Amino acid sequence: MTIPRLPREDLTAAMAARRELGPDYDDAFIEKVVDRIEEALGTRAAAPRPGRRPAPPASRGGERDHSLAMAVLSLLAAIPLSAIGVVNAGLPGLLFAIAGIVLINFTYAFRPR
Repeated sequence: MTIPRLPREDLTAAMAARRELGPDYDDAFIEKVVDRIEEALGTRAAAPRPGRRPAPPASRGGERDHSLAMAVLSLLAAIPLSAIGVVNAGLPGLLFAIAGIVLINFTYAFRPR
């Protein structure tokens, strides 16, 4: 299905007719052109666009899901925190650092929305 376009020739002809009619018919001319443009825009908006996926539904008032960012930042934070924990307290320090990261991710995943 093709989307109808407002031909340039039509607009050119309408402008020529406006010049011939003079300023007395400006209001009628403007109304007619605006009606044609609105009709063309309405037809374009109503036509389905092939190859486009429908937009995903907005989640909770436009709030974005940052789960992937949280996971990446947790992995980046785990490296230095693990090293600091191991150097200062050995295995208990490593377990404490990893438990803290897991706890933060757990509370983020199950936070009230």
